[in-house]
Amino acid sequence: MSTRTAWDGSVGAVTAASVHSLLARQAALNPDGVALSAHDEDLTFAELDTRSNQLANQLHGLGIGTEDSVGICLDRSAGLIVALLAVLKAGGGYVALDPRQPRERHATLLEDSGAKVVITTADFAERLGRTAATILLDASPAPFASFPATPPTVPSAPKNTAYIAYTSGSTGKPKGVRVPHQAVVRLVIDSDFLPIRPDDVFLHFAPVAFDASTLEIWGALLNGCRLVVAPPGELTPADLTAIIAKNKVTVAWLTAGLFHAVIESGTQDLRELRYLIAGGDVLSAAHIDRALRELPDTTLVNGYGPTENTTFTTCHTFDGAVADGPVPIGRPIHGTSVHLLDESLERVMDGEIGELYAAGLGLAHGYLNNPALTADRFVPNPYSDTPGERMYRTGDLARRRPDGALEFHGRADDQVKIRGFRIEPGEVETVLRAHPEITDVAVVAQGEPGVDRHLTACYVSEEAVSTAELRRHLAQSLPAFMLPAVFLRIDALPLNSNGKVDRARLAATPKPERPELSADYRAPDTEVAAWLAELWADFMEFSPVGIDDDFFELGGHSLMAVRITGEISAEYDVNVPPVAFYENPTIDELSAYITGLLAKGESDGPRAGRPA
Repeated sequence: MSTRTAWDGSVGAVTAASVHSLLARQAALNPDGVALSAHDEDLTFAELDTRSNQLANQLHGLGIGTEDSVGICLDRSAGLIVALLAVLKAGGGYVALDPRQPRERHATLLEDSGAKVVITTADFAERLGRTAATILLDASPAPFASFPATPPTVPSAPKNTAYIAYTSGSTGKPKGVRVPHQAVVRLVIDSDFLPIRPDDVFLHFAPVAFDASTLEIWGALLNGCRLVVAPPGELTPADLTAIIAKNKVTVAWLTAGLFHAVIESGTQDLRELRYLIAGGDVLSAAHIDRALRELPDTTLVNGYGPTENTTFTTCHTFDGAVADGPVPIGRPIHGTSVHLLDESLERVMDGEIGELYAAGLGLAHGYLNNPALTADRFVPNPYSDTPGERMYRTGDLARRRPDGALEFHGRADDQVKIRGFRIEPGEVETVLRAHPEITDVAVVAQGEPGVDRHLTACYVSEEAVSTAELRRHLAQSLPAFMLPAVFLRIDALPLNSNGKVDRARLAATPKPERPELSADYRAPDTEVAAWLAELWADFMEFSPVGIDDDFFELGGHSLMAVRITGEISAEYDVNVPPVAFYENPTIDELSAYITGLLAKGESDGPRAGRPA
């Protein structure tokens, strides 16, 4: 007999406190304990508390108070953590800006958030193009050094906004998600998916604009643990695992694509890990099984959740090999409830697919400056006895297995995930339609989720437009992760029986044998170049690849560069950092770079039986 399970989870009691008050408690309990270790310096809890107090007083003097927004545009560093904490102590909410995103994107986020002050460095300040108040954290002496070491007196409550995280918007404008302190506290204090111990060591690697950093940073500091801050820039899987091993990291959180790349590169440096959390996209069962087999003392967790419910909504702890079928996303975490509902908000039968709704203390307040969208996505919870309680309509489809765990079954709308980032194709389409030569466009996702998922832009124009030109146009206003890997010119957008664009048909369109590129095809002229061309063709899924073709114009991206560097290292025993792809984006240039390393004796040469 089928039933409709009321799975409200266990919302339970969550500590009622602000993020910074819990940090202050740790500073009082263990002032001399190391709070964070960064490439530039280590800070004790007392030093972190004092510096953030001083910077908070500087912000307070600039007019920052309760519910004010402060932009932060910094690389991973000790200063970044000080800045985040200082904004909270001043009463504000931080708006994280990726330093490498285009100036137009920064301007949009700063204007929408109403940020009164930006904390950054001299180099990044030039990219912001902003005239409002700016604090340069790399100035000497430190700009906040003369301010009081005690925190400013500012009203603080668990429901105050801690940060505003921007996600892709279907209308062409990014959405600002207002996340309160209580949602962060619910994630990291007394967590049931990750029993945190005071001697744990957390890795901070995720971009601070990505909410994985919420767990990394505050999971460590609010529990008195040490936070290891990875150096800025792109890192290879070998770099990352070396940092984990050197610092005896016990807790790491990797997006699905990076998790796959790290497991492929070898697990020998991961054996100190107590917990390895992966998520943000669909996980590969083969990689999970390998991790379980090679890391028997490490607990592996799959985390699922939208930004609107603060990093994780459900988690699944693996206790054996993954069975056939979708990889489970688990059960609701502490402080959270979930419901699988139909279009009438009625619970679906157990085993049926329904839309996943999330409720509890992890919910965001809503979307900044967008009450209509907030009302559409954050709806009254008919299954709660608490007046006014809401639930978030995720747009994700799921079913409950007989053992109670949830399985992810795709989206109810057009939203996609690429390398862990949520993308509304409509936002990319809006920018592309502004190109003078394009008359219509549809953007779809192709490839296997969590493995080689990418965007393909199918556009209509009188003449073909080069991939380089379209990428340049998009890069003026969109971050790199939102740029399509493939641009396909078609005569007209296909329509389905309802008269809407047939996105399923477009998604099934094969890649062109060779896209419209800025360079004509030129064959490899050395064995290293020939090997690279074959490797790139495997990753790009088309051939031939010429030695003058640009890696990024072909659809390459940072995670692909990371994976290819691992292949190069295995083949030639040389260390090629991912940044080399930005400096040497063609096979001609990259093969010369590798040949130069070999000539300097930085390798034992190609593996036996491989090209010289």
